[in-house]
Amino acid sequence: MTAPVDFGIAALATALGEPQDVAATVGDYVDDPERVLRWGYHTYHRAAPGTTPTSLAVRAAEAALAEAGVDGKDLDLLIVANSEIPEYLHWDFSASVARALGLKETPSLLLTQACASGVLAFEQIAGTFAIRPDVENVLLVAVNQVSEAHRNRMRTNTCLGSDGAAAALLRRGHSALRWLATEQITDPECADFFRAEYGGSAVPVPPAGLSNLEMDPLTRVHEHFERDPRRLREFITTLNARIGGVVDRACSRAGVAPGKIARLIYLNDNQHSIADAAKAVGLPIERSNAELAARLGHCGGADQLICLREHVNQGDLQAGDVVALVGIASGMHWFCTLLAI
Repeated sequence: MTAPVDFGIAALATALGEPQDVAATVGDYVDDPERVLRWGYHTYHRAAPGTTPTSLAVRAAEAALAEAGVDGKDLDLLIVANSEIPEYLHWDFSASVARALGLKETPSLLLTQACASGVLAFEQIAGTFAIRPDVENVLLVAVNQVSEAHRNRMRTNTCLGSDGAAAALLRRGHSALRWLATEQITDPECADFFRAEYGGSAVPVPPAGLSNLEMDPLTRVHEHFERDPRRLREFITTLNARIGGVVDRACSRAGVAPGKIARLIYLNDNQHSIADAAKAVGLPIERSNAELAARLGHCGGADQLICLREHVNQGDLQAGDVVALVGIASGMHWFCTLLAI
């Protein structure tokens, strides 16, 4: 197993909202609870009142820095991946996190490629290590806090939205949780899927009596396929095939046989979708993050890092294992990062 640059995760930490029981709260969000309950979630996390995405990100970041024994002044780069609505428009979330961490002149980068950002960030970090021999420590923070003024956490898609952040301290030459490869497939024809209709420069103010909460997020999907069930079924088949395809590409780049993957850490999707993803990769669902997804909820671009930490702490991974961090994001993007334990 080879990689063009040598770095690994020296510390992993998370920060989650307060746990909520799905069955007890589903009626607060939807009028068809059985639809949500069939997804298989039993718990999700909701940020306490007054919590901001910045404060959630900083909690995870500070914990990772403490675990690694690294002072903020020793950071060479901060990358913040946000998969939800930002706190403000025309505003740099990464600079907000840097300020809260007490960083002074440390460079920062903001990634907003929806749920793909936390995993695709590894390739950006690899590039930094490759062209900057002076860089030793990079802090990656992925955060997702559902803006309930813009989205219904139980009606945006077929995932149950959850609030959480994960932080990883990436260190040059670190021998554990080593990066091997990152791959992505993009289908630009699906760029409008799941978009928030109002609030952007195209339609800054919604028509009277409307808001994003009244819009059916699946409307754009149905319109794209002209409400033809056959075309939608064909797309779902392609969707799952691309999961296997992006993993195969990553394996080829890293020189790893796909059969060597010990565990699939997919986005915290519903149980049926995770089963389909595991099948596409050639693994039984027991070697996925399905159990964790059911008790964590979908924390956007932080899912894979949160689950990676849980699997490591539970002893599910052994030295020499190859783990695939995989997912699908609106856009549409299929993505994979391989790590060697």
